Amino acid sequence: MKISVLGTGIVGHTIGSKLIELGHQVCMGSRTANHEKAVTFVKKNGSLASQGTFADSAAFGEVIFNCTKGEFAIAALQMAGAINLRGKTVIDISNPLDFSKGMPPSLFVCNTDSLGEQIQRAFPDAHVVKTLNIVNCEVMVHAGKSGGDPTMFVSGNNADAKKQAVTFLNAFGWNDIIDLGDISTARGTEQMLPVWVRTYLATGNGYFAFKIVR
Repeated sequence: MKISVLGTGIVGHTIGSKLIELGHQVCMGSRTANHEKAVTFVKKNGSLASQGTFADSAAFGEVIFNCTKGEFAIAALQMAGAINLRGKTVIDISNPLDFSKGMPPSLFVCNTDSLGEQIQRAFPDAHVVKTLNIVNCEVMVHAGKSGGDPTMFVSGNNADAKKQAVTFLNAFGWNDIIDLGDISTARGTEQMLPVWVRTYLATGNGYFAFKIVR
């Protein structure tokens, strides 16, 4: 499958590299066609990897992974172009983290709205699925690195898009998946980030995840 990965940070590199390992073609998108980090990604991952602008990447991908920082997510997707998102599953990993007052971060949107919802409203013809945002990037693509069989959540308005997202989660080793409902339920998973951050600060260990015992 042709997949767009938007964002050249560690999350984008980790997600993109795992997708290539699974046999997918990945185009990494950034603000510029030849972003240094995207070029490095391509050199590392070979013939299945390519790079371009956000628009180039989104046009290429049958599925889009939004791996940008939350504060820049909507702007990046605007540069990707609504026409290139139309009808596609957009797997949104971003979080509304606000570091303006240092650590630990707060959330710049919460309670009555979420970043996932803001993205869906901004791009009504895309099928936004919020998932994977509650763990670090290595655990995202190797669930077992958490030390157990953790739980992952999906939120989104389109049932087929959520099913498509789940196929990727399964390939990443996630076996316990809970569909929370429509995109408004992303409010809950985004608000798990303060718990994640404080757990990391208390333990110094980022290799953990959440488990719903029932």
